[in-house]
Amino acid sequence: MTRAIRFYETGGPEVLKLETVSLGDPGPGQARVRHSHIAVNFIDIYFRTGFYPLDLPNGLGSDAVGVVEAVGPGVEDIKPGDRVGYLLGPQGAYAEARNMPADVLIPIPDGVSDATAATIIMKGMTAQYLFRQVYPLKAGDTFLYHAAAGGVGLIACQWARALGATMIGTVSTDEKAEVARANGCAHVIVTSRENIADRVREITDGKGVPVVYDSVGKDTLMASLDSLQPRGALVSNGTSSGPVVIDSTLLAVKGSLWMTRPAMVHYAAPRAKMLEMADEVFDMVLSGKIVSKPSQVFALEEAAQAHMALESRKTTGATVLIP
Repeated sequence: MTRAIRFYETGGPEVLKLETVSLGDPGPGQARVRHSHIAVNFIDIYFRTGFYPLDLPNGLGSDAVGVVEAVGPGVEDIKPGDRVGYLLGPQGAYAEARNMPADVLIPIPDGVSDATAATIIMKGMTAQYLFRQVYPLKAGDTFLYHAAAGGVGLIACQWARALGATMIGTVSTDEKAEVARANGCAHVIVTSRENIADRVREITDGKGVPVVYDSVGKDTLMASLDSLQPRGALVSNGTSSGPVVIDSTLLAVKGSLWMTRPAMVHYAAPRAKMLEMADEVFDMVLSGKIVSKPSQVFALEEAAQAHMALESRKTTGATVLIP
């Protein structure tokens, strides 16, 4: 038996229920992982609210770290005692332990703590695929990144600095602006009192930027488009303020712009690619180029409170649950 968060209907944080559930032995191709830290990501809210549909009842969460307790038949490259994390696979990470497909488990190297791993497996690999694959940044590039003080944002700040790129980041408060600057964001726009596109044009001497990474969505769409150079790229990698609906004619009017809506699963497969991405993220940590630890910690039974904090935009950096 193990404790896990379940939900039977979509809705607000109150639909999350802590239950005791049975956990059998791992089946063929599976490993049982005892969690030490569980990451809370904004995508979890999409599943809880039904924006991303799930069959109900269901568990929640796709990102956790822990130790392998047992493996099922046919598992060869993962063994009991291994420290692992994961970001792909079925929902249900909000639990003390669970059986997982072994082929989604990522070994955690010595020198990277469980607490750090819980903040960088999903979030660091998101920065990796955005900056290294979707629109590869290079030294000297200037770009706009929304939610610069968030969980992915603070890693993005540090990664941009390591690449020699100039990050213009948006935040909602002056306090978050200080956090973003401390992590390497070169220019910070406080959206509560500054016009995003006007400030981007000012910073870039009127040219705009070649790429915008926008995880906010509906509320920042026009500002993102107005910040781009002709033939620039909008990477719409989230919709925390609501879905993006756009008439493609607008892309032509705004300068023959490009737009993509990437998903991690299409960049982190097959397994060899996922492990290659993880290796690059861990190397950034082990080299000291990225420093990351949880900024907010909640107990497993406080999952609803963690969601409320994240949705209220009162958090900075990464949020984790401790079983």
